Amino acid sequence: MCEEKKFAEQLTKKAGNLLIHKFNQKHVITYKGEINIVTEADKMSEDLIINEIGKKFPDHGILSEESPFIASSAKVRWIIDPLDGTTNYAHGFPFFCVSIALEIDGIISLGVIYDPLRDEMFSVLRNNGVYLNGHKLRVSSVFELQHSLLATGFPYDIRNSSENNLDYFNAMALKAQAIRRAGAAALDLAYLAAGRLDGFWELKLMPWDTAAGFLMVEEAGGMITEITGGKWSANSPDILASNGLIHQQMIQVFKCIKNS
Repeated sequence: MCEEKKFAEQLTKKAGNLLIHKFNQKHVITYKGEINIVTEADKMSEDLIINEIGKKFPDHGILSEESPFIASSAKVRWIIDPLDGTTNYAHGFPFFCVSIALEIDGIISLGVIYDPLRDEMFSVLRNNGVYLNGHKLRVSSVFELQHSLLATGFPYDIRNSSENNLDYFNAMALKAQAIRRAGAAALDLAYLAAGRLDGFWELKLMPWDTAAGFLMVEEAGGMITEITGGKWSANSPDILASNGLIHQQMIQVFKCIKNS
């Protein structure tokens, strides 16, 4: 597994360098929905990653945000977000990353999240901890919600769906110290693992948004469930992640909204 981890780190860095090269250029933008966009940089990063995986591990499957699933008879697949934070990237807002995870027999075994602008490489191996540029990470020790810095995001159908996170955000804003909405869920989870955030929640995320980050939170000593406290999976309708110490406090806030 160390070989795969080193490969993933090198690959995210290669894709990240491509994104930096394109960052200040004029972007060609297409729309997948009213506000859900794709840039040419998304596709270039994805093509690079898929091609490299195909050469190195031709028998592995690949699940990526912008391309059809590449199936495989092997029970191994890479889960890729070639550019998490596309809207930020398109506007020149410096908060985005490349995320790659490896799933074996349905279990995420490693993950890498790379922030190319800060040259921050978050990497994790199951049962071996999570690291940032070689330094081992641990979630924060904040134990009161009122002293917590949280992060969240809003789904792309916010204009059309009542399940848009606004009610949860409004309630949590009155309970936490502060909430950040930076626009890249993978980095939010990596920041939680690093102790920079104390909690995170979001609705309607996809596996490529969470695959690497959730393992980082777990390996750093944090906790992940659905927002009601139920067991979380990549197919869950929502995610709640925290340092573990404020987890039940966050669940209680969400339950009050559910029951109101």
